[in-house]
Amino acid sequence: MSRRDTILEAWNGAWGDGDLAAFERLLAPGYVRRSKSGTEDYASLRKTIEAMHTAFPDSSTEILEIVEDGTKVAVHWQTTGTHTGEFMDVPATGRSIAVTGASFLRFDGDKLAEEWVVWDPRELLSALGIWHLGAGNA
Repeated sequence: MSRRDTILEAWNGAWGDGDLAAFERLLAPGYVRRSKSGTEDYASLRKTIEAMHTAFPDSSTEILEIVEDGTKVAVHWQTTGTHTGEFMDVPATGRSIAVTGASFLRFDGDKLAEEWVVWDPRELLSALGIWHLGAGNA
């Protein structure tokens, strides 16, 4: 299986279906995920994925593009779903969401060692109707 296929299987399994096994097989020991809010290990990320699937049980993540360059890979993704459970202390709204972002990956051999993820949580909060994007919220 190519690296691209492995990434697709892992992302769709974890973020799309809530099945973390394929994602776990992809990870190197000591995997770290970095974002604007800080650094997290896999145990913390697993809780985030589980919370996402509890709040958005019909969620689906589509990989829009993958670009590879040696040990580095860029993944452009979009997640959609319906908010039917509490998430980030927000009770279920029944609203549909669509959030896009990018993950920049560094591999050590065939294992994912580091991930830098970029997305705007305000996009999610706006879709839930509790934050309105625009000049008044800059």
